[in-house]
Amino acid sequence: MPASQAQERLMPDDDLIMLIDAETPDASPGQKPWRVLVIDDDDEVHRATQFAFRNAHILGRPMVLMHCYSATESRALLAQDKDYALVLLDVVMEDPQAGLSLVEYIRTYCQMHETRIILRTGQPGSAPELPIIEAYDINDYRTKSELTQTRLITAVTAALRSYEQIRTIAESRRGLELIVRSSADLMERHAMLSFAEGVLTQLAALLGLPKNGIVCVHRGQEKRGERADAFYVITAGGQFSDYLSCTLDTLSNSLVRTAVLKALEQREHHFANDHTVLFLEAEGHEAAVYIQSPLPLAPIDRQLVEVFATNISAYFGNVHLIGELNRLAFWDTLTGLANRAQFVKDIEAALQAGSGHHALLLLDIRRFAELNNGLGHDVGNALLTAIAQRLRAGFSSRTQVARLTGDVFGLIGPEEEVSAAQVGALFDEALQVGEHHLSVAFSSGCYLLKQHQDSAAAALRRASIALTGAKSSPQVMALQFEASMEAHTHKRLALLRRLRSDIEAGRLQLWYQPQLSMQGNQLSGIEALMRWPENESVSMVESPAVFVPLAEQSGLIHVLGRWALEQAAEDWCALQSVAGAPPRVSVNISMPQFRSGELQAQVDQALAKHGMPASALELEITESMAMDEPDLVIAALQALRQRGVRVALDDFGTGYSSLAHLRALPIDVLKIDRSFVQQIGEPQGQVFVETMLSLGKRLGTEIIAEGVETEGQADFLRQQGCHTAQGWLYAKAMPLAELKAWMAARSAKV
Repeated sequence: MPASQAQERLMPDDDLIMLIDAETPDASPGQKPWRVLVIDDDDEVHRATQFAFRNAHILGRPMVLMHCYSATESRALLAQDKDYALVLLDVVMEDPQAGLSLVEYIRTYCQMHETRIILRTGQPGSAPELPIIEAYDINDYRTKSELTQTRLITAVTAALRSYEQIRTIAESRRGLELIVRSSADLMERHAMLSFAEGVLTQLAALLGLPKNGIVCVHRGQEKRGERADAFYVITAGGQFSDYLSCTLDTLSNSLVRTAVLKALEQREHHFANDHTVLFLEAEGHEAAVYIQSPLPLAPIDRQLVEVFATNISAYFGNVHLIGELNRLAFWDTLTGLANRAQFVKDIEAALQAGSGHHALLLLDIRRFAELNNGLGHDVGNALLTAIAQRLRAGFSSRTQVARLTGDVFGLIGPEEEVSAAQVGALFDEALQVGEHHLSVAFSSGCYLLKQHQDSAAAALRRASIALTGAKSSPQVMALQFEASMEAHTHKRLALLRRLRSDIEAGRLQLWYQPQLSMQGNQLSGIEALMRWPENESVSMVESPAVFVPLAEQSGLIHVLGRWALEQAAEDWCALQSVAGAPPRVSVNISMPQFRSGELQAQVDQALAKHGMPASALELEITESMAMDEPDLVIAALQALRQRGVRVALDDFGTGYSSLAHLRALPIDVLKIDRSFVQQIGEPQGQVFVETMLSLGKRLGTEIIAEGVETEGQADFLRQQGCHTAQGWLYAKAMPLAELKAWMAARSAKV
């Protein structure tokens, strides 16, 4: 043997493993020992390993060795006990593959992926191939002859350090997964007691501790009959269960009381060797959770607990709000009645109870918007509250009353009790609202639940269909649902889908009806009218009276209105090259366009894009629109007139405007509705037309008569000083190409 090798073997740090018995030391208090499994068929190897780690502390922790002498014995042990940080494994035991087969068993069957494995062999030629080492996550491979005490401890230290890192990562992942799951659980708990029980359960699972060592306390709430200056135990487990509902200052366990008070006073978490206290605060509410533990929390557990505490603090605040949220979710804050969500539940309850002779009644306050705007929202709210009180007092407990939307109420109860007539009788006497004495009338829609086999939502929808029908007719106050109404609604929805599709495809058109001077018969203007022409997807020419209101209700009118302005400007410019071109084009504007706040910008954009003078554009509004939101309409029209745009008041005489309103409106043109023109020839009808013409002259506006169809009508209007007329006597509305041809034909006659 070379001298250098002999000297190396005599160095103190390189002593050979001595086969001397030694007891494994007990773990130091507060330190969890490393559990190492030694598997070898040679008893001397076990004794040498035991001696090598006598009194050893690896990474500050003692070691506990467990011993097996065969692969078979090891399998039996591992089937019962898998908690090992490290396995020191002999490769060759019962057979040459016993060790490697056991590695596969450990990793695959036992699923011990975190445990580290060091292979040892007394036969150097039995080393496993590199793919096997990689496949089974083997940390090290050593021959027994080269494993001196120092080298063994070095290899074990490296393996245990690797195990600790892997465990930290795994515990972090496991803890975070538990926190995520606990969050889902706690979100479902809508009461404080249930929430506290959830915290107890989830903390026990997170730390692997029994639930009998956890106590939750929170500051009292006066609305629950508790003292606001005291803390109450709201849940506790095991030995602490007798503390439930006690105040913190009466706890017999001084350790718990002191620890919790310290965390509450310092307003922070408190970590000690045998317990942890979490401080929770959210939305002005305070709570603390006491956790008893046999050992100090490991760093990773402490981090996870802090994350958990941050998480549950948010839910802790929410759970105090959940009662209020439930109230807001199902009850109307203004009137105290059930809201729409609760009303649907009431309908469901009636259907489930088999209340076949119940009626569902919806009420809409007539002209409420006018009252609200005229007297103010405070009076409007007071009126809603007064109506709610009278409805609640006017029906028995068998009838449920709700406020579904702004001015719509709902009732569900026995047919003999719930009816429009019963409601009308209730409100025969006016309501005293502050200094106002207000009469109330309703539009109502009723649906009888007998033979109803559908959902609560379907029942409410059918009552709504009846209510919509009642609201759309000034003469009808109450309607009861009929199957034909639903069919009509389905038809309207199909029409709406078709309309949306054709708008997107550009199938709608603008047609134009000429307006002629009654004195010289010159073309003084054209009115742009939307048309939905017949094509392969539309079986009939839909009336604007049908699809324009539908577009307004669905919000499509914004798209249509912008398109109409652009198209009318473009078409007017195209007509200027034709002899006798109209000096202006009139475009109808809807109320939603005013409310959007974008009308002025859209007008400016259309004029600028096509180089059209503002004086060539005339915007038409209806009399009812002008009265709907007069301040909004007047402000917008004034701004447009300042730009040079003309304003026409359409359907004059059909609305409810007063002379004061008319004088405030910035209008250039009054258009007499065709319904009055048709009455020319009848004494009373002629008086109406004469009156409107006289009024227009006094207001200094141009007057256009619509729907002129006979020479007699034209003669009368001309004699009375009407400026302009449009109607079938002169020309029907026509597409742009036909209008050009019509204009060319007129020019040829001159």
